[in-house]
Amino acid sequence: MNTMSAFDLLGKKGLVLGLANAHSIAWGCARQAQAMGAEVVASCLNDKARQFVEPLTQPLGIDLHTCNIEAPDDLEKLVAHAVAKLGRLDFVIHSIAWAPLADLHGRVIDSSSVGFARAMEVSCHSFATLAKLCAPHMTHGGSMVTMSYLGADEAVPHYGLMGPVKAALESLVRYMAVELGPQGVRVYAVSPGPIPTRAASGIEGFDALMQSNIAKAPLGRLVTLQEIANLSTFLCTDAASGMTGQTIYVDAGSHAVN
Repeated sequence: MNTMSAFDLLGKKGLVLGLANAHSIAWGCARQAQAMGAEVVASCLNDKARQFVEPLTQPLGIDLHTCNIEAPDDLEKLVAHAVAKLGRLDFVIHSIAWAPLADLHGRVIDSSSVGFARAMEVSCHSFATLAKLCAPHMTHGGSMVTMSYLGADEAVPHYGLMGPVKAALESLVRYMAVELGPQGVRVYAVSPGPIPTRAASGIEGFDALMQSNIAKAPLGRLVTLQEIANLSTFLCTDAASGMTGQTIYVDAGSHAVN
């Protein structure tokens, strides 16, 4: 293996889900993957999101499509298009999370079964469905990456319903790593520190959460979108070939401090 080429994505083909705007983690990952030499197909939720995302992707030649995880056949159509466009898949980045605000803002014990189930479907089970659809097209192995948060491991104020959902997602990563390992597919959860994304805007007290993380992080700051994208795309390179089944933090070290 050429040591230098192990750290790029030249010749790699990938699918990135969850672009929302210039601040979204998925956009940072798609942009970085393309900059590292990958050919990328990306998705946003709907036509409303497309008006914010297409001005970002179009100049870079990133193929953009809409995909609503809750719409019948949308995910299947997206994967089919990506495979037809790219020929195969070497990496998949899943950056999708959602919960009904009424359930997210209340106590976990007050959450509705319907709201809990929808949050779990969109934010967690969709990664398993995506893996089932993509794995047959990852004939040379590759990487699958999803996004978690410290609230999966600790009870973070105001994170509420999403804590148990992200805990399930991190467990899913471990089981998927075992199931897909024999075909050379690695699976990871990236756990970023809080940054101001559209998804984060739904969390009550988010500004206070960011300030709290700055205060306790050993690096004394928040991480950047670029730093999250750097880690996520590294995991898609051959340089990460000996790793799988892990949750990897990129949060300026705040997870290490009580």
